[in-house]
Amino acid sequence: MPNSRTARPEIPSTVWLARGRHTGNRPDEALRRSLRRLKDAGDIDDFLELPADDTAPDLVFESRTRVAGEVTVRARLTLAPGTDRGRDWTLLAEAEQPWQHAWPSPAGMFWEQEADADWHHDPATGLLPGEIHFLPEDDKAVRRLLRDCARDPWHIHVVVHEAMTTDERGRVPLARWLPPGLRHRVVEHRALPQQSRVANWALREFGVEVPRGGAAVLPGAPAPDGYEADAFAVRAVFLDGTRPSGLVDAVTRFDALPRALPDGAREALTALREDWHLLSLEEELARERALVTMYAEALEAMTKSRDLYREAAERAHEALAAYQDAPTAPPPPRTPPTPLQHLTRTLDRLRPRRAPSRTSEEPAPEPRTTAPER
Repeated sequence: MPNSRTARPEIPSTVWLARGRHTGNRPDEALRRSLRRLKDAGDIDDFLELPADDTAPDLVFESRTRVAGEVTVRARLTLAPGTDRGRDWTLLAEAEQPWQHAWPSPAGMFWEQEADADWHHDPATGLLPGEIHFLPEDDKAVRRLLRDCARDPWHIHVVVHEAMTTDERGRVPLARWLPPGLRHRVVEHRALPQQSRVANWALREFGVEVPRGGAAVLPGAPAPDGYEADAFAVRAVFLDGTRPSGLVDAVTRFDALPRALPDGAREALTALREDWHLLSLEEELARERALVTMYAEALEAMTKSRDLYREAAERAHEALAAYQDAPTAPPPPRTPPTPLQHLTRTLDRLRPRRAPSRTSEEPAPEPRTTAPER
């Protein structure tokens, strides 16, 4: 299997994330109706709607609740504009502590799960997480489907091979046995007895093999650190209505691996943390105190900078005044000659002097006559 590691940030341990597509009519109305009902029932503390505009075409809903007693969970759902295939949504939730699979699914903070079955289609495949989906009959269609599923970083895709035709007891979805935090994120594919070879042919490029009568958890893209195909393949899954312990364990272990944030999740996480509007009274007070502290620090820094500038300006004026009042500076002292210069001058004095040469215009000197000797 190709090991595609990236430098993208990992999903924090406190974060739960999912995405889906609502294929019905008026998902915004479904969200408002569900949120009002959940707040009236006390299942969530509060919710807030941020309407779309020209600069932000997505509709945003925020919801806050508490799990496990007093652990606050903040969740933000972004609903994209509609297309002919429906409206895609992205959901990120963050708790004050590392996320526990036993906690309720954050999708339940927004959608009416029983009354509305149109909200949780997988955008990559169009399939419903938490349900059983049999592979297509056409081999090429099987390959296209499983290649898309093996690269999907948002959902956990599981392929289960039926060694023999099952009855109603074997048609129990895997999601029934999963903890609440995983049920809306797992897509289950079933391969009929005669589809074992085509399923493994489709998954060969990822190094994944589904054992006959077993199952395999697909890697996603990029594959998380620590993923080994053999470690997440289950040799036997008994489709007799009993809990598939080995498969549940494989899915849970896979979800615990450090995984990179999918495309689009980083921006959603930043918005959840930095553009949060649904504040409690305590959070409002804490936010105001933080603003006051920030402004006080900024004012102190500005005052200190002003004082330093004033002090520097005063020193510059004093130095300029002292320079203007000072007398004319004396000439620089003569530098004594170096030993080499002294020796050169001495040699110049000892050098013999030549008589100056006579030019043609100068008169020749008269010959000197001497008196005859007596």
